[in-house]
Amino acid sequence: MGKRPTIQMVAEHAGVSRGTVDRVLNNRSYVKEEIRERVLAAIAEIGYMSPREVHQQAVIQEAGFAPTRLGVLLPNWTDYFRPEVLRGIAAAQDDLRKYNVKVLLDECHTDEPKEAVQRLDGLLEQGAQGIALCAINDITLEAKANALTGQGIPVVTFNSDLPDSGRVCFVGQNYNKSGRIAAELISKCVPRRGQVLAMCGNLEFDGHRRRLDGFCERMHELGFSSSQIEIAETFNDYHVTRRKVAETIARTPELAAIYMANQNVAGCVEAVEAAGRKGGVRVVVHDLSEQTRALLADGAVDFTISQDFFRQGYLPLKLLRELIQLGQVPEPDQTATRISVICSQNID
Repeated sequence: MGKRPTIQMVAEHAGVSRGTVDRVLNNRSYVKEEIRERVLAAIAEIGYMSPREVHQQAVIQEAGFAPTRLGVLLPNWTDYFRPEVLRGIAAAQDDLRKYNVKVLLDECHTDEPKEAVQRLDGLLEQGAQGIALCAINDITLEAKANALTGQGIPVVTFNSDLPDSGRVCFVGQNYNKSGRIAAELISKCVPRRGQVLAMCGNLEFDGHRRRLDGFCERMHELGFSSSQIEIAETFNDYHVTRRKVAETIARTPELAAIYMANQNVAGCVEAVEAAGRKGGVRVVVHDLSEQTRALLADGAVDFTISQDFFRQGYLPLKLLRELIQLGQVPEPDQTATRISVICSQNID
């Protein structure tokens, strides 16, 4: 029998150091994505198993957990959402291996509900017994989630919810509350009669819509009228974002703040800077990408309201495993993720 593959053998096969292999095995975030993929490919090619995995295989055999397949469907997002969620999914796969669980992953290429339904069917054909789903809030997908529930296949939504479907629970931020927090921040930074631009990526994504609803609710409670709040939908497109911000500034010289309940913050701040309004227009955004960190440090963004993408990738799979194998129904306090307000002084 040949020698069992070692970390050194994986490192040599991938052309990296042992330390890099160790960081990948422990799901650390500071590894370039292409390096991570190369190391994972090397692990698969030479059949490396960590001592922990060897132990887990023994536990599986002793405990007798039936093989369980869990499907994950991601949207066609390529921004900072993806690597952190994927890191959470990888960590869940690693932790759940001892329970004889295999994770099946697929990603949409468009926002079309029809494609999402087709990919869900593909996961079922691969034997998925439970589904973790992030998708637009659409009647077609609500019906699909209900149909899956009727077939005895539980669905857990994450990041973007299908609240009227038969899903077991939603894992993610309280988006209405995070929108209200954004309104509270802006209200402290602008004149009471100031004009505000509220930008939403896609109103069909439950999270974007709830953020915007919470923002407008709180602004009205604080005395801002509907005529002071302009709403724009950008579909998370850089060019659309930049153009709409530039147009609003041109026709509304008294614009005091911009709230972005969506991605493509760069398009927003570049338009503000091009108009010579940096520092004069307050900007509040969501999430904490490397780009947002730099914009906070530079003063182009005043505040960001972050969420835990890693947990959104990890927790749905853990909850599905416990439901399918143990019959444990998730408690409401298990599914919420934290809300953090970050400025230039607490970026780290």
